[in-house]
Amino acid sequence: MHRVAISSTGLFTPPYVITNEELVESFNQYVALENAKHAAEISAGTRTALTESSVEFIEKASGIQRRYVLEKSGILDPQRMRPRFEARPDSELSLMAEIAVKAAQDALTRAGKTAADVDGVICAAANMQRAYPAMGVEIQTALGVQGYAFDMNVACSSATFALEMAFNAVRTGSARAILVVNPEITSAHHAWMDRDCHFIFGDVCTAILVERLDLAPAGAFEILGTRLLSTFSNNIRNNAGFMSRAEDRNPEDRDQLFRQEGRKVFKEVCPMAAEHMEKHLATLDLSPQNVRRYWLHQANQSMNQLISRKLLGRDATLDDAPVILNEFANTASAGSIIAFHRHHSDIQPGEVGVICSFGAGYSIGSAIVRKL
Repeated sequence: MHRVAISSTGLFTPPYVITNEELVESFNQYVALENAKHAAEISAGTRTALTESSVEFIEKASGIQRRYVLEKSGILDPQRMRPRFEARPDSELSLMAEIAVKAAQDALTRAGKTAADVDGVICAAANMQRAYPAMGVEIQTALGVQGYAFDMNVACSSATFALEMAFNAVRTGSARAILVVNPEITSAHHAWMDRDCHFIFGDVCTAILVERLDLAPAGAFEILGTRLLSTFSNNIRNNAGFMSRAEDRNPEDRDQLFRQEGRKVFKEVCPMAAEHMEKHLATLDLSPQNVRRYWLHQANQSMNQLISRKLLGRDATLDDAPVILNEFANTASAGSIIAFHRHHSDIQPGEVGVICSFGAGYSIGSAIVRKL
């Protein structure tokens, strides 16, 4: 068995930013249009009027202040409320592959590696642009990687679940190095017209280069172990799929987009995630207090604060558990990887950290790493 390291990470950040102020202005225009359209039913009591949003509501509920998106005008159009993407011919690189290639190239450059050093690509994301051919194979070919590729989806835990797949492939010797890419185009499946969640998501792509420790550059992080957990819940769900057409579904139906029971998720996932990490650390004879830094899933600031408090027995500082969702919002599986990407350079040799994500499923994935 080989020892395994995270040699580098890469990040692609979309070109457009939507602030909370912009989002609220657009959403409230949508509310006014809808309430005017259905004024008679609202007056008759057969329909509930929509409620306006506010910057204060968003930031208190989530800690989010802005988000990056691949297309802005369609989202802020109160008569559209979704991005405007142009269909590309099959002969062109798909949008998801395009941003994945950019993040992967960033990771390779940071590690001083090329596609020739990589044997496989795992495309892990909450939603895939198409059913087949696999997005991973398109990304692999665009990068020039010789070997194999595949797609996988465990919602917001996709990156850490893929990290275990890559870890095992390298550890057993079936690959020298694996690129994990997480192209999260969340804006396309988000319910921008739902006040309870219209502020949650942003677009991004991350990449992780996992390779044999003896091939890794100085300053890499050895992966000491990975751990996965899943248990079924309907509290985070999106029913869109290939059967929707056969069911004569309207793609704008509410259940064809992201939806969640936020209070239930908060109550149930926080203790699960804390217990998961504590048990994972115990397998390596470590305690939560032995951890220099937690790079947690970036869904909600209050969730991370509660999880950290359960682990540490005190309020975590931003040094203990960095926050990036104020800038990026929830980027599904990419959030914990952005946190690691942005906040690992000050970790000293020998110090231990935990990368952990959690989400729909429920699913929880963690990786314990040590700075070389």
